[in-house]
Amino acid sequence: MADDKEEEKQPESTDATSNPNEGSNALETLEDKDTEVTATPDGKGNKGPAGGKKGIGGLISGLVARLNVYLLAFILLLVIAGIIVAIAVNTGSRQQQSIDEIQTEELTQEAIDDLTSNEATVGDPKQLLTIESNAVFNGKVLVRDGLDVAGPIKVGGELNLPGITVSGTSQFDEVQVNSLSIAGDTSVQGVLSVENNLSVSGAASFGGTISAPSIVLDAIQLNGDLTFNRHIDAGGGTPGVARGGATGSGGTVTISGTDTAGTVTVNIGSGAGAGTLATVTFTSTFSGNPHVVFTPVSNNPSIVSSGRFYLSSRTNNGFTISNTASPLPAGSISFDYIVID
Repeated sequence: MADDKEEEKQPESTDATSNPNEGSNALETLEDKDTEVTATPDGKGNKGPAGGKKGIGGLISGLVARLNVYLLAFILLLVIAGIIVAIAVNTGSRQQQSIDEIQTEELTQEAIDDLTSNEATVGDPKQLLTIESNAVFNGKVLVRDGLDVAGPIKVGGELNLPGITVSGTSQFDEVQVNSLSIAGDTSVQGVLSVENNLSVSGAASFGGTISAPSIVLDAIQLNGDLTFNRHIDAGGGTPGVARGGATGSGGTVTISGTDTAGTVTVNIGSGAGAGTLATVTFTSTFSGNPHVVFTPVSNNPSIVSSGRFYLSSRTNNGFTISNTASPLPAGSISFDYIVID
């Protein structure tokens, strides 16, 4: 009987040894199922508590073995991104809370006046302030040093300047100048209206008509004809006059007018005869011997007919009126004269 039992067990052992892979697969199958068979006193296999713990650990080990390395890296990145988002949200909420806590205060007129009364200094003279954008000044702007402007200047209101120097071309619609000094050439294309005096120390050239109520000139040179629509009034001081011996006893002479034109009046006394009647001395000497023209004027025909009056001398200092007839009746006679250089 014992031999029969041994013969029956022998084929099982032979199968197990003949196929070792089958035994290995059987063990792996048992591990996959997380099952462990233990022997009990009654000869039956039961699953105990130790077998349960080993099965959970085997399951975790199996899962870890099957997980991909890239999947683990992706999960790690997701975790890091979640942490960063949480930190950003927390920081933003804190900043919003701090902004909400800022208290505003209305700016009073007293504070504005205090700001406007204070001065602010920007930089020093060695620095350069460049403003790229446009600037609008609602108040006054004071420039204590020079002002250099590279582009055009447009002024919408009045412009008051104690002095201005313009090196290039300038266009002005209307300019009111109390005192204007021009060192170089000046061209006026339109009408030039001078309400006060115009003083020109050098030469002046005019291509058109000059209209002025009064023009004072030290010297004038005309290359064309001179036309006067009104009278010629020769100004200047009254020249001096001296009586000659031909006026007789008690005779006198007087003069009125200027160096250019005037009247010499001779009152003839008793015993008048031939000789000098009057000598006129100019207030201003002429550049050369002038041209003198005189005419006797009298309402006494006897003096006019009996006298022979002539110009006995003329110089740049004056002229002399004389008579060749003798005797001359008593009375008064005048001589109108014109002197041209």
